[in-house]
Amino acid sequence: MMLAEIPWEQVYRAIDAQVGRLLRRAGVFQPAVDAFRVAQALGLTVLRNDRQAERARYVRSGFNSPGERSGRDDMLREASIFIRRDPRPEREQWAVAHEIGEHLSVELFASLGVDPAEAPPTAREQLANRLASRLLLPAEWFGDLGRACDWDLPALKQQFHTASHELLARRMLDFDAPAIVTVVDQRAISWRRSNLAGRPPQLADWERSTWLRSNESGQPGESHHQGARMRVWPVHEPEWKREIIRTDLPEQDEWGGDESDAW
Repeated sequence: MMLAEIPWEQVYRAIDAQVGRLLRRAGVFQPAVDAFRVAQALGLTVLRNDRQAERARYVRSGFNSPGERSGRDDMLREASIFIRRDPRPEREQWAVAHEIGEHLSVELFASLGVDPAEAPPTAREQLANRLASRLLLPAEWFGDLGRACDWDLPALKQQFHTASHELLARRMLDFDAPAIVTVVDQRAISWRRSNLAGRPPQLADWERSTWLRSNESGQPGESHHQGARMRVWPVHEPEWKREIIRTDLPEQDEWGGDESDAW
């Protein structure tokens, strides 16, 4: 079977099941998830190499027995994760979580009935990214705590401190509450997505004015318009200004009309 033939919901279920097994194996039963601890439970050695160009890389070396060089036996190789030191611990956590996804990709392909040799070159990277996100922010914990705190970003960051603010915000869209998440860097939108069908409208005037106040003041902001609610959380550093916006929407099936009349 080809990966493209499998609904993403089925892929996510397989990843979440794998994450559940990983967390139990590592003895992690509540947030936050430490990817280094999970790697250790898998028998992966995490080493630092500040000379490498990439943030992290996964290296297999040696075999448990002669001739084991393909299929699921690939998983029996001794493996290490090399990471470049980063001042932001969340980046190191993501790097290790991603390489754990690389390590488990063959096993995930097998659970989905997919031959890795027939998967497109990007499939392994896609699985690794999705596993990393769901490992640092497990579905059940993140969904329950997100709903309990009304998807308040600072509150979620306290609980899941090994994940970045942006990862937390993006992960919100994997749950049912209709919303748009926007990431603004240096007063330019770098990412804007919704969990509703279709493409979200451009930032509306009422959203823009609330965002600008938070950008200038460095303080969180909130506003309401026609049943929608917008919250802005500044994540400012001395040399960089980022704001993360969550716009909660009235229930609707999909975006209708053009961008000018979306609100």
